[in-house]
Amino acid sequence: MKVYLDNAATTFPKPKEVTSSIFNYMTKIGSNPGRGASSASLQGNRVVFECREALAELFHFNKIENVIFTSNITQSLNTLIKGAVQKGWHVITSSMDHNASLRPLYSLKESKLIDLTVLNCSKEGIIDIEEFKNSIKNNTKLVVLSHASNIIGSIQPLEAIGSICKERNIFFIIDSAQTAGVLDLDFEKLNCSALAFTGHKSLLGPQGIGGFIIDDNFNKYVNPFIEGGTGSVSSSVIQPDFLPDKFESGTMNTPGIAGLLAGVNFIKETGLSTICEHENELCKKFINGVLNIPSFEVYGFKDANLRTSTVSINTSKMDNAELGFTLDSEFGIMTRTGLHCAPLAHKTIGTYPKGTIRFSFGYFNDEKDVDYALHALNSVINK
Repeated sequence: MKVYLDNAATTFPKPKEVTSSIFNYMTKIGSNPGRGASSASLQGNRVVFECREALAELFHFNKIENVIFTSNITQSLNTLIKGAVQKGWHVITSSMDHNASLRPLYSLKESKLIDLTVLNCSKEGIIDIEEFKNSIKNNTKLVVLSHASNIIGSIQPLEAIGSICKERNIFFIIDSAQTAGVLDLDFEKLNCSALAFTGHKSLLGPQGIGGFIIDDNFNKYVNPFIEGGTGSVSSSVIQPDFLPDKFESGTMNTPGIAGLLAGVNFIKETGLSTICEHENELCKKFINGVLNIPSFEVYGFKDANLRTSTVSINTSKMDNAELGFTLDSEFGIMTRTGLHCAPLAHKTIGTYPKGTIRFSFGYFNDEKDVDYALHALNSVINK
């Protein structure tokens, strides 16, 4: 028996529509969109356009040309952060953020380009709004935050933070890796300047496709991370300044975009609320079950309504790496162990340097998977 419980890393399995759409593109279209006037190239253009349109609708944004495709959310965040910051800026992030944003920010700090404040979150992984307000300086120009933790699923109060940023003319970048496709993200209500997304997690697409949505005001301040051929204004050696071409140089991952479009369409047909409620019930059942097993600790909120379906635990009887190996080799249960690319988050919740074993549930898991995981944990501990 194989049970996949590592959906925070990448969701699996994918809807059959996703794999079918990728196969269809590779076998029946195969063109490079924007690089010709053939019927196949125009079909490729249509797929890209429809995916921009679907993402704009999903995130409640009204300009499809402002939907930009990249290889992944790490490239998106690097493009937005490094393309925007100017010498002397003060930037705010949090101790629960992922290395996808922390590493570029620390690199800019070490280069003495920016002043960086990393807000310490509570043990539940939440930013204190008053502390956030007090950290704002006269030269604060940018805030970069993850919507939810990839370790304990804590959901940040981003609407309140975005409102403060808007009032004070501070740019606001959101990392939606752990929430896009599960929670309803409204670009306007979040008051963000840019929202970075990745295709292979809860948007149910393949690896190798991501992107961001950027508003017109912030776009004026962000320089392209990569420059080159765009299929437009080919007579000029200067990078186009219009969207989306400004940020989309080189051949796109069009099969990946086709898969992402199918994933987003699956989410729309199924319903965000249906997906969220299902994952929430699995999370609730798992947390309650683990809390009834002696020697285990669950990190973060115990109320499943206050978090995503990503749950980190440890036991006093076994190292998490050994536990993860045992679950995989003896029970076929796939999880993730260690520090999960978020070292400051582990320091915040008190699990550095050992890390945690992480269980993350997706839409295609069911209660039998939870029961089996709880049975396996009991079996290993009571050997």
